[in-house]
Amino acid sequence: MSEVKRTIRIKTEQHILKDVPPVENFPMRKWTISITMLDAQGKEIPAKILGKVTYHLHPTFPNPVRQLKSPPFTVEEQGWGEFDIPITVNLLGISGKPGERKFTHDLNFLKETYFTDHVLNIPVGPNKNPQLNKILLESGNLPFEESGNAAAGGAGGAGAGAGAGAGAGAGGVKRKLDSNHAPSQPDKAKKSKGAIKGNIDLEKLSNGLTKLSEDDLIVVVQMVTDNRTSDMNIKNDPDAGEFTMDLYTLPDSLLKSLWDYVKKNTGEA
Repeated sequence: MSEVKRTIRIKTEQHILKDVPPVENFPMRKWTISITMLDAQGKEIPAKILGKVTYHLHPTFPNPVRQLKSPPFTVEEQGWGEFDIPITVNLLGISGKPGERKFTHDLNFLKETYFTDHVLNIPVGPNKNPQLNKILLESGNLPFEESGNAAAGGAGGAGAGAGAGAGAGAGGVKRKLDSNHAPSQPDKAKKSKGAIKGNIDLEKLSNGLTKLSEDDLIVVVQMVTDNRTSDMNIKNDPDAGEFTMDLYTLPDSLLKSLWDYVKKNTGEA
């Protein structure tokens, strides 16, 4: 099972109601809380990944448990006191505890507008929750690409190369896997030291990939796509039958898994 991260933003706006008399010398205020999410560029967009939001207001409010089912999940009230608000959000299409995320929101009157961001870890799979997958793509990448998975899981072969890469075909489907390990321009110093990352020699790993069979390379493609993150420089072009990855951008744990797989299937030491 793979996971993706998405950020939701809980925003508070409040101001003093000048025409309403104070309570216990505290001014009455109108406040609203709403929830949005951030896309890959940090821009606020509707939090459509949430199917339901429940606010637990102070028990002195009428109907203190407020449940909202559509963005921006806004609750609006008047009051004079600050307090913590337990908030439960439910991910769209994931029922029960697996879809629940809970936060405690600090309602305070220090600023007229303020927000807090929370990162959600969301379980995903190519066939697990198509409706949620579609919405998630509006705010960033998913760690799999259905077209790529279909090609890798079918009769298609995969080729590997260091730097330029090499293509190989099977069953009428051609796939090229380019395992370029060279660091980007600012990392020249690291490259000169032998391109070691996470105790893995990227030169050996790249060479080892070229020795894998087509079936083994399909497994490699699957391993990388299943563990894909936004920091990884990966390009999948199903139309051209090409899969490109920059080994230097892969996390250490994935590099170790790839190296263990290469050693097991090629006898590399």
